Amino acid sequence: MFIPHTDADRAAMLAKIGVKQIEDLFQNIPEKYRFPDLDLPPALTEMEASAELQAIASANYPVSQTACFLGAGAYNHYSPAAVDSILRRGEFYTAYTPYQPEISQGTLQAIFEYQSLIAALTGMEVSNASHYDGATAVAEAVNMSYAHFRGKRCKIVLSPAVHPQYRQTVRTYIAGSPITLVGDDPSAAPLASPETLIPLLDTDTALVVVQYPDFFGRIYDYTKLAEAAHAVGALIAISVNPLSLGLLKTPGEMGADIVTGEGQSLGIPLSYGGPYLGIFATKQEYVRKMAGRLAGETVDLRSGERAYVLTLTAREQHIRRDKATSNICTNVALMALAAAIYMSLLGKHGLRQVAELNYHKAHYAAAQLGKVKGYKLLYTTPFFNEFALQCPQPVAEINEHLLEHGILGGYDLEQDYPQLKNTMLVAVTELNSRDEIDLLAEVLAEVSHG
Repeated sequence: MFIPHTDADRAAMLAKIGVKQIEDLFQNIPEKYRFPDLDLPPALTEMEASAELQAIASANYPVSQTACFLGAGAYNHYSPAAVDSILRRGEFYTAYTPYQPEISQGTLQAIFEYQSLIAALTGMEVSNASHYDGATAVAEAVNMSYAHFRGKRCKIVLSPAVHPQYRQTVRTYIAGSPITLVGDDPSAAPLASPETLIPLLDTDTALVVVQYPDFFGRIYDYTKLAEAAHAVGALIAISVNPLSLGLLKTPGEMGADIVTGEGQSLGIPLSYGGPYLGIFATKQEYVRKMAGRLAGETVDLRSGERAYVLTLTAREQHIRRDKATSNICTNVALMALAAAIYMSLLGKHGLRQVAELNYHKAHYAAAQLGKVKGYKLLYTTPFFNEFALQCPQPVAEINEHLLEHGILGGYDLEQDYPQLKNTMLVAVTELNSRDEIDLLAEVLAEVSHG
């Protein structure tokens, strides 16, 4: 509950700083801009505001009322009720890491546990906690690699099969810097294998960025690419779907130097696009260039008991602005905690079971949809829970028809890849039943016959 300051409170604060009235605080702002008239609608009561917001919300079509086959980076997974129950405890219900961290041992322990889980999941040595989302995590990997080489290497090889929004975020981050991108251009073949990136590597390359599974859901082993990057002295960053790591080989086993990812699939709801969770893990040797919060475990000198501390934040602009490797000075600790709770509840075997459900249901869907006249799978490469489907009509038109049958269709790849005309990216998770998949095939058949 918000309790406003009393007149006496305000008078005491103004006297303390030597100002007579609040208006004096705005003397540096030109007078005509200080207190403009705001064109606001008439005030509403709480009841009226609630009714209006409910009316607006009712226009949404929630995934709980549809068969959802839309993914492309945000997925409709089941989150155990215990995740939200634990998350809402008063001790945890904050989205911020405290600036006096050592007095918040519970928060620090939660962060430490999250880091430990992510390090184990990715096969890396250290994890931060955390970044805003998968896109900013990739951009921070680019920043970190540039800082690691002290600006002496300015080339980033960016796979066109990395999520388009991630690539856009990278371009935003590097605008005005000496960093140049290669591989990510309109002429690039989006479905080419990772080996096509190897000829782009040279001694000016700081980092190679790929995705696992990639934006199209395909699964590749990046070991050879990592070896080629290391041969020229470059680093390799792999952006992951963390849920897939319950089943697949870890990036650490492939030789990754940096692992990033979108943590939304780890117990975080779709929530109309956020807040989400940016995963970032790396090798011990690069830890001092890694942005984001890092909680460490130590021993209290007085009691001799285990204690937790916040460490290595000097890389960020709020501590050492002139030497910062990143402008990140906050995180999404609440989302990191949700992911930690989810992973702890499922455990190693539970996470593998969920990953297997995603894998097998997606392959069942691909087999069924591939039989529908007019549709065909775009590739035979192994995939996780997404696959590209060539359609006989524009995807937007097909999705309109699907919505009439209570089905939320896949992602229109032509939006980001003009060469992939009439191609739908279909996502299948553990929440998609066999009946829903069969219904999708039936309705797609209607479209092709229409």
